[in-house]
Amino acid sequence: MIRILKESETKREAIFAREDPVGSVEEPVREIIAQVRAKGDEALKRYTKEFDGVDITSVEVGQGAIDEGFRMADPMLVDILYRASERVAAFHQHQVRNSFLVNEEDGILMGQKIIPLERVGLYVPGGTAAYPSSVIMNCIPAKLAGVKEIVMVTPPGKDGKIPPNILAAARICGVNRVFRVGGAQAIAALAYGTESVPRVDKIVGPGNQFVAEAKKQVFGKVGIDMVAGPSEILVIADGKCDPRIVAADLLSQAEHDKNASAVLVTDSEALAVAVQAAIEEQLPKLRREEIARVSIDTNGKIIVADNLDTAVEIANEIAPEHLEVCVDRPFDYLDKIKNAGSIFLGRNCPEALGDYFAGPNHTLPTSGTARFSSPLSVDDFVKKTQYTYYTRPALEKAQPTVSIFAKQEGLTAHARSIDIRFDPAVVGKENP
Repeated sequence: MIRILKESETKREAIFAREDPVGSVEEPVREIIAQVRAKGDEALKRYTKEFDGVDITSVEVGQGAIDEGFRMADPMLVDILYRASERVAAFHQHQVRNSFLVNEEDGILMGQKIIPLERVGLYVPGGTAAYPSSVIMNCIPAKLAGVKEIVMVTPPGKDGKIPPNILAAARICGVNRVFRVGGAQAIAALAYGTESVPRVDKIVGPGNQFVAEAKKQVFGKVGIDMVAGPSEILVIADGKCDPRIVAADLLSQAEHDKNASAVLVTDSEALAVAVQAAIEEQLPKLRREEIARVSIDTNGKIIVADNLDTAVEIANEIAPEHLEVCVDRPFDYLDKIKNAGSIFLGRNCPEALGDYFAGPNHTLPTSGTARFSSPLSVDDFVKKTQYTYYTRPALEKAQPTVSIFAKQEGLTAHARSIDIRFDPAVVGKENP
């Protein structure tokens, strides 16, 4: 049963504690990465047999199989995927940046170039659930950024095939190549390349503990979006909320993963008790009851705060992945919220809307990292470089300033690199 804590009577560590997944996978992941680097496709096939129970003869999914998957996908879902893709693209279009040029006096030019990444690797989870929504959320910002090649990896099913709905999403969103491999071995393949899997510039997409650890270990050889932890939701709710709805929203994240976290912060003790009862009533009806039960009992909590302003302060301290603000005037609190991956405002905006259809991205910072990081966006698929051009008159004006500055830092070679351009022994020998 989910715990109820009174904020005024509970120690700080109990309010803000996050349960870490039990056990480290650092060493086994390190070995998997080493084997993939050494053995390439051979290691990928061996680990697919060991972890997924599937013998695969080829790592890559051919275009014919992708087209077949598209034809086999649920037509109603295909229509939804098209419409969801359009909404996600419309939102992310506003994030597209332009290069700029600054023209100053004396002919000085300064600018910034926005350059798309060449090749990106997209990890799509499999196993207990396959998520075509992850394809949409990770692929579309990359396409809008101008990435030339998007490579997708995802674990195969017991038949060695990729679920049709995943392949349909891949085709709709414009994935260029698909590989039937998952886990830490897939991350290693994307980071270092194998005979079949090309090395990418950046890896994005959620995964389990092994995937997260692998992304952490390959970072530096390749870029990553984030090291994602278990899914989280925090609901701020006043006493007017229907406890059945609040309970349903909490369970929507609890069903993801046994390590997922569902937290309610309310100013109403009566609502807290009613939500606790509603969770117990709804849990047995869930297809993923066992997973949600462990999540709720282990990581779930209901915090009773003195008022809604205190509730917002608690939310800012927790910095949740998803934050619902279920109150009468939610926009009154928007500017007070400083730390959250994605905010859902009002009583008619469940977090699940953001997972599938609203438009904003659902790949979000977890584990409190919303204090300093952001949702996946078009920015994650570009790099910025800058350039400078000075004419000789402009350089002559700057020369004393730069030379003094460099000498003050003890970097005389820096100073000389500008001074020498005005040394009488040199001037005239160089093209001014």
